[in-house]
Amino acid sequence: MAPQFNTWIELVYNQNQKDILNYANNIILNGFEPGVLMIDDNWQENYGKLDFHPGRFPDPKVMMDSLNNMGFKVLLWVCPHISPDNDIYRFLEAEEVLLKDETGRPAMIRWWNGVSAFIDLSNPKGMKWFKNQLDYLQDTYGVAGFKLDGGDPEFYENVESYGNLTAVEHTELFAKIGLDYPLNEYSRNWKNAGLPIVNRLRDKLHTWEDIRLLIPDMLLQGIVGYNFTMPDMIGGGSFGSFLPGAEEFDAEIVIRSAQIHALMPMMQFSLAPWRVLNEEQLKAVKKAIEVREKYTPVILALAKESAKTGEPIVRSMEYVFPHKGYAAINDQFLLGNNILVAPIIKKGVTERSVVLPYGKWKSWQGKVYKGAQIIVVKIGLNDIPIFELIN
Repeated sequence: MAPQFNTWIELVYNQNQKDILNYANNIILNGFEPGVLMIDDNWQENYGKLDFHPGRFPDPKVMMDSLNNMGFKVLLWVCPHISPDNDIYRFLEAEEVLLKDETGRPAMIRWWNGVSAFIDLSNPKGMKWFKNQLDYLQDTYGVAGFKLDGGDPEFYENVESYGNLTAVEHTELFAKIGLDYPLNEYSRNWKNAGLPIVNRLRDKLHTWEDIRLLIPDMLLQGIVGYNFTMPDMIGGGSFGSFLPGAEEFDAEIVIRSAQIHALMPMMQFSLAPWRVLNEEQLKAVKKAIEVREKYTPVILALAKESAKTGEPIVRSMEYVFPHKGYAAINDQFLLGNNILVAPIIKKGVTERSVVLPYGKWKSWQGKVYKGAQIIVVKIGLNDIPIFELIN
């Protein structure tokens, strides 16, 4: 349950052996526990050519062994896209395992990184080929799992497939691949609620408006059955906001985002907080991780229970205390039924109101409040307002 780290913000499309090892070493040198490390897009030689780029990764086995020995579990970013006009594309075209357009030729599909063909996973030969590539990475390098991206339904519109699937059925099929590996992550899903699939929220910007979406979005995912969910990257995933001199950078967004993540099923850094935060700000982030460590047993117990019952880990006020007028509350949540969390989601806040349901609630500061009322509490930079039901 240590925080996850993702190489995207720091390296973007320049994923390379030297900088990945440097990033991993700095995680530990700056006092963070090694956990899951995700190597993001462009580590590979080409889309579909799923091996490390030989120029940027002179000895990937040594790198992976080093990361594993440091205590990291490494995920690799992969997608179902196939770059056109290379040896892999020509092989897959000859095997007739690419999605086709209305002319019967491989469909060229525009996505955020250009134009690619797509492997037809509804074709048993296509699925076998794709799974073989992932198994090779696991067996050769000790990869723990995969961040499977790019299976968006909109990419499967107006294509012909071996299985004659609809667009959302292609997304569903792509997501189920992750079930065969110890670790997985997705940003798109369909009809896979209740399965051991990590479904992160869609990309969040480095803005207060998007920080305020974290709680309601997480609550919605839970109520529809996606409980093993991550609320995107801490501080947002827009790398331009974290470049040197970026005018929109706001350290408080990073801190308050980390505090929200701390009480969620997962928390993931991509931005290196030690690079952009001063000593006091970094201390606040580490305090959030300490709070997470305190509640990790609770989160794990709820995750195990959720796997059996389907109940959300992160719950809305209305879910736990129905018909009490709490349906519109979307700025606080509960872990299970007894731990209420009211994070800060506005800039410069030094106090906030908290709706306490019926009962006695003990605050993170040790004060006991009678419930069935709205209270106002003072907030410091390090504070995550948490209240535990004590009767």
